[in-house]
Amino acid sequence: MKRVFNGKRLKNARLFRGLTLTELASRTEISKQSLSLYENEKNIPEHERVRLIAEILNFPYEFFFQVDEHETITEVTYFRSLASATKMDRTAQSIKLEYVAKIYEVLLDYVDFPEINIPEVSFDCSDNEFDYNASKDTQEQIEMIANQVREHWKLEDKPIKNLQFLLEENGIIVTGFNTLEDKIDAFSQRTIIGDNDVFFIAVALGSRPEGRINFDMAHELGHILLHPWSENLELITKEDFKTREKQANMFASAFLLSKNSFSRDVSAYPTDLKYYQFLKSKWHVSMQAMIYRSNQLGLITENQFQYMMRQISKNKWRIKEPGDFPHRLNENIFQGAIDLLFEEKIFNPSGIINILKQHGVTLYRQDIENLLHLREDALFMEDKKVKIINIKSFDNQ
Repeated sequence: MKRVFNGKRLKNARLFRGLTLTELASRTEISKQSLSLYENEKNIPEHERVRLIAEILNFPYEFFFQVDEHETITEVTYFRSLASATKMDRTAQSIKLEYVAKIYEVLLDYVDFPEINIPEVSFDCSDNEFDYNASKDTQEQIEMIANQVREHWKLEDKPIKNLQFLLEENGIIVTGFNTLEDKIDAFSQRTIIGDNDVFFIAVALGSRPEGRINFDMAHELGHILLHPWSENLELITKEDFKTREKQANMFASAFLLSKNSFSRDVSAYPTDLKYYQFLKSKWHVSMQAMIYRSNQLGLITENQFQYMMRQISKNKWRIKEPGDFPHRLNENIFQGAIDLLFEEKIFNPSGIINILKQHGVTLYRQDIENLLHLREDALFMEDKKVKIINIKSFDNQ
């Protein structure tokens, strides 16, 4: 079959790296107009230009001549974006998660991943946060849904020690990116593979502590359960989006800090910051999340809540609380799948990379390792030297 330059892949690679046409033009010294023509397949670049583009974008040359065998269908991505996050930041991370989905689909031919196991929930609330009755109804519904999920997953009333494993065990794929934390906290995406929905959650790593990462994962689980996945979020109002973020926060709080058990714990010293610091190791969430939950449950008054949050700020604990240390995700379900394929001698590292390439996922090893949150050098394989000389035989003659 004749190899043809794929302009869509040029655009995809550019967005994967978070670059505008102007930025790529500056780095390659190819005009913005020419690059636009290449992306829209109105013109074909010369061989040397493709090599230059591949080098600048750090993509294999062959990538630009392939077609996508697995067309992942992604309709919407929910982001916990900070103020500094641009649309380009969000687009880059969304495309990276689409590649995670493509790799998942390839591995699905060889590995039985856990099937999605989440309860069907009913959530229908007013978005008017200033309507007291509506807000109260929202809180009650979310509380019921959080309990419903706990019952469905047989969690009883206890703290959740390993939320990542719990999500993966129930078919929700978790990965971590090291490049997001200054702009994006976390995001989630639904991908349609065959006739099935698969949900992916990506969290920012780096210096983020365990409590915040757990809350981020629970927040994204809230979106998965509560909110529609078939509409363009760019078309809803900022107010509506803020309301959904608030609802996801309410769910995360109710799910991680179960009402009865957490209330019993806090009731001993509900306004003592040192006590909340002590409780962090049990509940695996931040002091601020616990204070928020205490106010939500009426264990402290609004005035007490405001005072305690001012004390948090005064002590400079908003970003880093006592006992916070950078937290790494556990080895995830992708690392488990790769290890299993190696153990069963189905693939070696180069075999994994080649089978992905055969399915149109042509990426360098380091990108695959980063996307799947694998161990460093998990796909590294030293080249074996082919023997062309041997020791002479000195058999007795």
